[in-house]
Amino acid sequence: MKNAGIIIAIIAGLAVIIFALIFGNAYKYKYQVSNTINVTGNAKTNFEADIVKWSASFSRKSMDLSEASEQLKRDRDLVRDFLVRQGINEKEILFNAVNITRDFAYHTDQNGNSTNTFTGYSLSQNVSVESKELGKVDNASREISTLISQGVELSSNSPNYYFSGLEDLKLKLISEASQNARARAENIAKEAGGALGDLVKADLGIFQITGQNENEEYSYGGAFNTTSRKKTANITVKTSYRSN
Repeated sequence: MKNAGIIIAIIAGLAVIIFALIFGNAYKYKYQVSNTINVTGNAKTNFEADIVKWSASFSRKSMDLSEASEQLKRDRDLVRDFLVRQGINEKEILFNAVNITRDFAYHTDQNGNSTNTFTGYSLSQNVSVESKELGKVDNASREISTLISQGVELSSNSPNYYFSGLEDLKLKLISEASQNARARAENIAKEAGGALGDLVKADLGIFQITGQNENEEYSYGGAFNTTSRKKTANITVKTSYRSN
């Protein structure tokens, strides 16, 4: 019985010690969590695109497939010659495969019976340009409508602008946003009469690209402007620091 009492006393003592350690660590964790500085760092920069992508489409329609094909070939040659005269490298001009559809007119007679009549073949083709000669492509996209006067049934899209060094730019902004977050945290700690401790957590915010001097709103999933030649990139970094 005496030995059993000793064992129970030892177990009880160990339980008290373990409880004290757990409680102490929990208190320490709570203290550390409550003594953190949470800040958001920001960085942004203006830059200009160095790649332009532009596309257009042209079409022909005829009852005779061969005739429509010949007309479309003539239009393709006119488009290519126009772009080359604008100073665009012929290797940067891409013509996609010809799309061919059979058109029908649908009718319903007085008895409700439906009939259809073949109205001809419609042929269309897309042309696209990807180049670093932004000025030349911009000018061509504005002037290509002059081909309409030569009988080309053409529809031109607006150019889209991209930046080849985007990944390096993003890494640079992440570094600057992180430095900005730390500077803000240090200022808060100093004004509160403390000192900034170790970094506890850091989360990268959404990368946003908007047009310069344009009233664009940031998107929850990240904005990626391709319509403006001059752009602004913005990124945020959310951080938590211990306060000593």
